[in-house]
Amino acid sequence: MNSSLSLLHPYPFEKLNQLFKDVVPADLPLIPLSIGEPKHPAPDFVKQAIIDNFEHLSTYPNSKGLPELRQSIADWLTRRFKLNTISAENNILPVSGTREAIFSFVQALVKREDTPYVVMPNPFYQIYEGATLLAGAKPYFINCTQENNYLGDFDHVPSEVWEKTALLFVCTPGNPTGAVLSKDQFKKLIALSDQYDFVIASDECYSELWFDEAPVGLLEVCAEIGRNDYKNCVVFHSLSKRSNLPGMRSGFVAGDANLLKPYLKYRTYHGAAMPVQHQLASIVAWNDENHVEENRKLYRAKFELFQNELGHLLPLQKPDAGFYYWLKVDHDENFAKMLMEKAHIKVLPGRYLSRETPQGNPGENHVRLALVAEIAQCEQAIERLERVL
Repeated sequence: MNSSLSLLHPYPFEKLNQLFKDVVPADLPLIPLSIGEPKHPAPDFVKQAIIDNFEHLSTYPNSKGLPELRQSIADWLTRRFKLNTISAENNILPVSGTREAIFSFVQALVKREDTPYVVMPNPFYQIYEGATLLAGAKPYFINCTQENNYLGDFDHVPSEVWEKTALLFVCTPGNPTGAVLSKDQFKKLIALSDQYDFVIASDECYSELWFDEAPVGLLEVCAEIGRNDYKNCVVFHSLSKRSNLPGMRSGFVAGDANLLKPYLKYRTYHGAAMPVQHQLASIVAWNDENHVEENRKLYRAKFELFQNELGHLLPLQKPDAGFYYWLKVDHDENFAKMLMEKAHIKVLPGRYLSRETPQGNPGENHVRLALVAEIAQCEQAIERLERVL
């Protein structure tokens, strides 16, 4: 087997299962707030589009995706991020969920013989690190702490690291912190990319779950500064969170055509093309905003409920966007075990989403609460938390 497999950490939910191995939970129905799996209903018109196109179960999908899907994505990007121009032919690739795309993009990009750095936030989405290690690169972690508004301090990355960097991952809104990068911060990163010639990969899968103001995106900043070729910039978007369709595995990568052309060649061999019926259903999802606004309303209501009912018992800090609370506690593992034992509520210790660095582990003594459950179940969770706390 590939020796790099030994470098991979157990996935966070494997660690969570180990933590709870000897825990006897309260005799109550489980309320899972640990995993970011949307539980709001999938749009009926998307489900109908899949049903209407079942005949394509007998059709091999093309790795590049349907032209109609790429055009619908181009139109959505242009509307949402005020782009000057984007080519459905050259700047967009549909993918089978951004998880596989983030992983495979790193494999296609990294020159293994260089052993470069892949710079990433800490805490982070675990695929960034796993993809880096299996591509033969080295992760470099930027701690996201309360002191830097959970955005990371890029100014303190040594120049010798930037000089050996192939790829910078940013996640905005952040998983798990919910922090959002500003236009000025994106401009600073683009300037660093030009200075040191690395690629910026912006994971924007939570971009449509916002409260007051839509988060800015990397391509939007490129358009504002006239970088219409999106040089060294790519973004990842998904229907999982936006449209409550995590099981459809539908997303896209968009940006620099000079990166996407060889990446398409990789994908042709990788064999991860999205089924045709899912592509056709994705078109109707990207073309509709009404269901997305209804989805936002549900999350706004749940955050308001938690703030009002538990704000006096927990240091709840509403995120900039997304559906996670990144909650400070005395000890993350002990807090998670206590909630399982006394309330049968499952949350994720922050240390499972981060790594030790010389500056410490920024995930320790935090827990991630995913407000994904229906509002009735959230109300049950609040009742139990009030009783326990």
